[in-house]
Amino acid sequence: MPELHMPWLGLAVLLPLVGAIWVSWLKDRDQARRVSVVICCLTLLSSCGEWIDFTTLHSFVAHDRWDVFQLFFPNDAFVVDQLSAPLLPLGALLYLATVLTTLRTKVNRFSFGWTLFSESVLLATLGCREPWIIILLMAIGIIPPWIELRNRRQSTRVYLLHMGLFVGLLVVGQLLVGADATAANPPILAGCLLTAGALIRSGICPLHCWMTDLFEKATFGTAILFVTPMAGAYVVMRLVFPIAPVWALQSIAVLSLITAIYSAGMALIQHESRRFFCYLFLSHSSLVLVGLEMATPIGLAGALCVWLSVGISLMGFGLALRSVEARTGRLSLDGFHGLYEHTPFLANMFLLTGLASIGFPGTIGFIGTELLIEGVIDVYPMVGFAVVLVAALNGIAVVRAYFHVFTGSRHLATVSLVCRPPERITILIMAVLIIGGGLFPQPGVQSRYHAATELIKLRGVDETDSHSDTAHTGASETISNPTTKRSSVSQSRR
Repeated sequence: MPELHMPWLGLAVLLPLVGAIWVSWLKDRDQARRVSVVICCLTLLSSCGEWIDFTTLHSFVAHDRWDVFQLFFPNDAFVVDQLSAPLLPLGALLYLATVLTTLRTKVNRFSFGWTLFSESVLLATLGCREPWIIILLMAIGIIPPWIELRNRRQSTRVYLLHMGLFVGLLVVGQLLVGADATAANPPILAGCLLTAGALIRSGICPLHCWMTDLFEKATFGTAILFVTPMAGAYVVMRLVFPIAPVWALQSIAVLSLITAIYSAGMALIQHESRRFFCYLFLSHSSLVLVGLEMATPIGLAGALCVWLSVGISLMGFGLALRSVEARTGRLSLDGFHGLYEHTPFLANMFLLTGLASIGFPGTIGFIGTELLIEGVIDVYPMVGFAVVLVAALNGIAVVRAYFHVFTGSRHLATVSLVCRPPERITILIMAVLIIGGGLFPQPGVQSRYHAATELIKLRGVDETDSHSDTAHTGASETISNPTTKRSSVSQSRR
């Protein structure tokens, strides 16, 4: 197996873990915040170094040089492959942006130590391909939000019930998976249990109430960090996708599509900003699962692109909403707050990231969304129209929320509400990624398409029943000329 030139993965996992121990001993909360920002920056640099280094190898999988994980976990349990390579920088960026935009007024409520610990666990999960270790890390990742809920004296019953069921189903399902299990010889019962567990973690309807409960009771930052990396989708790709037959994957896609439609409708009628964001995110993450379970190159490539674009855009969208909430308290969407004059940077970030999440032309999500729609239509033509409907409903919900938060009245404030320098830096990073990814989509699309084709090959079954030949042709045309794809799709929309 090829080696990276540096131990990037080990650094990305161990830096936040060491930082968590360091921060836990600090009494000064401002100093803890500064140390956390430095640790998150170093972690992001390590994860970006991993991605760049891995790209130069032109391989599907590679492990660290001087791999410290092999001392405890043999058989190359922790590796970097084409699925996880871009997810590691995405996770590190999410934590850096959240810590960076945490205002001084919120440092006493936000645990930097547990946040760094959660970052270490997340990056270890994304860098792992051994099923039992993934299950263990997912179980450990449940602990920090539970501790925060306990410290805030909130009820943890709903959260613990769903997360306990999630871990229990994964454990029992993995116990039933045989050593010879493949997609051609699938263990039906084990696959059903693993799928059920992953769908609970993803918030698929009707087992999604834990997610709204978490957003209502935990700090906004903790809730965003727990759900936005879409760890449930990663569990699906590592534990379910390699052994599930095509019909089972497409059944999961139908359930995910129902959740996407339901959540998009719920986002339209919410009266509270946190619940609005929760349902908006749930709708988008369900669309990612729809594409992941198509088991065709173009559908899977589209889902992998949307995974990254939704992660970036909804991260910025949630942080914009969090920054506004830090200034005004929890927001009601029943009235109009008129905050644009006070926070124009946040307003622009709110609108840009919200439109990017639905695949607005010129943003990072456009090509991925079109690939996803085309891949779904190749398998289920009518389902493709449902995906378009979900995107339209989400777009209406985003614009409606923008009007309620930033327009409609004149807000009178006794203190300055302008953006702080760390928030402006975060806004600039988000804008560059969203617009740059939309104007130059070729590298990202090509990388995700190669990952999709390799993942389908690893399943070891013939996917011709899923119209993969048609999808392969469409994907090749799209990758060869994404600009033509954008033009043709724009004409069809008009």
